[in-house]
Amino acid sequence: MYRSHNCGELRINQAGNEVTLAGWVQRVRNLGAMTFVDLRDRYGITQLVADDTASAEIKNAVNHLGREFVIQIVGVVRERASKNSKIPTGDVEVELKKVKVLNQSVVPPFTIAEDTDGGDEIRMKYRYLDLRRENVRKNLELRARMAHYVRNYLNDQDFIETETPVLIKSTPEGARDFVVPSRMNPGEFYALPQSPQTFKQLLMVAGFDRYYQIVKCFRDEDLRADRQPEFTQIDCEMSFVEQDDVLGMFEGLTRYLFKELKGFDPGEFPRMPYEEAMEKYGSDKPDIRFGMEIHDLTETVKGNGFKVFDDAEYIGGICASGAASYSRKQLDALTDFVKRPQVGAKGLVYVKYNEDGSFKSSVDKFYSADDLKKWADAFGAVPGDLLLVLSGNKVATQTAAGILRLEMGKQLGLVKSDDFRPLWVVDFPLLEWDEEVQRYFAMHHPFTSPKLDEVDLLDTDPGKVHANAYDLVINGVEIGGGSVRIFNSELQAKMFKTLGFTKEEAEKQFGFLMDAFKYGAPPHAGIAFGFDRLVSLFAGLDSIRDVIAFPKNNAGRDVMIDSPSTIADAQLEELTLKVVPQKEKK
Repeated sequence: MYRSHNCGELRINQAGNEVTLAGWVQRVRNLGAMTFVDLRDRYGITQLVADDTASAEIKNAVNHLGREFVIQIVGVVRERASKNSKIPTGDVEVELKKVKVLNQSVVPPFTIAEDTDGGDEIRMKYRYLDLRRENVRKNLELRARMAHYVRNYLNDQDFIETETPVLIKSTPEGARDFVVPSRMNPGEFYALPQSPQTFKQLLMVAGFDRYYQIVKCFRDEDLRADRQPEFTQIDCEMSFVEQDDVLGMFEGLTRYLFKELKGFDPGEFPRMPYEEAMEKYGSDKPDIRFGMEIHDLTETVKGNGFKVFDDAEYIGGICASGAASYSRKQLDALTDFVKRPQVGAKGLVYVKYNEDGSFKSSVDKFYSADDLKKWADAFGAVPGDLLLVLSGNKVATQTAAGILRLEMGKQLGLVKSDDFRPLWVVDFPLLEWDEEVQRYFAMHHPFTSPKLDEVDLLDTDPGKVHANAYDLVINGVEIGGGSVRIFNSELQAKMFKTLGFTKEEAEKQFGFLMDAFKYGAPPHAGIAFGFDRLVSLFAGLDSIRDVIAFPKNNAGRDVMIDSPSTIADAQLEELTLKVVPQKEKK
């Protein structure tokens, strides 16, 4: 028996008991007459002690221990003279009777503690050591508990957990596929799934009625904090349902997770049309933990000879409550902020509504105090507030104003990490027009149903058609998204035609689904939650990397195993892929 107890369970009522523990040496403190060892496993830390009554053998063994040595000990539990209230085992220690080194360790490249001295790159290279840190491990434990509760809820609602294939067919829509060459079918390729979309629809045709899967998905796209080349979804589909049925079911799941994991109910989930979200928040994933909504000033400010505004399609901005005291340096910093490529604005106009009722702005040359008072009234501003105004293309300016709003929310302390405000964003546009290739693309995917009373517009004005789609947003993060699906061949064919597919292209790529619809496909709808994002939200983290056991870095590399990597020429030949000579590579 390697251990009778783990390192997190001993308490004062076990004083006098002989125990066997095993784990890693966190640190050794030699105080001369006494030596203390902190022993760690995934359950916690227990203090071991070799005092002046310990045998020479014990003292010698303890003095030769190093950090991260794996050891087994036998000892007697006793009350600590100096208790540690910060850990559950802080009332006791174990007086050593036997020490056995199971495995030695070289000195680790960084300190394995919550306040580690290791940077991101070194910790990713030695991720298996980073996972020994309690705060990192707790993120993974949270992930495991969340998966458990997801399964509990969906199983209780009669969903069937079903695995779908990982090697599938590549399609041109959406993000780039990861492709896998087939040795047995030379010149042909599998793709790794961006989602199990078509398979879960086929399961509805098969009569499964309610499906779910906690599933790995893959997208070959540029990375950021909330993206990884491989990620996990809670993927779900239901038959004989409408939008309200899906929203009710997954409000229930979300509320259940909050109750079990955070200990509270977030209440009802408001529903906000996409157009309202863009108008008021400049984002299709609005953070509604604070106000500071965007106001349209286009008609109010034009015609005063300020060319920037007179030539603009749209002028809008926000009112930062109590921020009229901002200095010129702070205002210049905000101007630089909105000019960043990630924001995209060309400049920023400010108006200080001073406490004494006067105005000071960056456009005093063009607008009188009476003019600026009209601006303030349009914003609902009061003395002490700061107006921040942007102009340009409507959608781009609304988006930039939305990003500025989030920045001001942070600067003014309006964003509370322990405040969770979920909502549904609904009524998205069905299609997006791409100027470069002069065609429409599906905003969600080609199987999303249009609003049925707008189907005729697909023939005359496709850009005005709304999707029967919905996104779950919490604190400005898109947690999940889904839609009511097209379930008959005729409407699906019309959708493919609108997207620019020829009949032959649609048949080649999606013929299997179109054929399935001919055999009695039921009305169905579904949703997929970003599982990594949901866990990181509950953990209070900005990056999903911290809730994934072995993540990739920002370049899509696993620096621990050095992947991706080249493969042998013989393997390339076996796959009938061209071997590029070194001279050609140069």
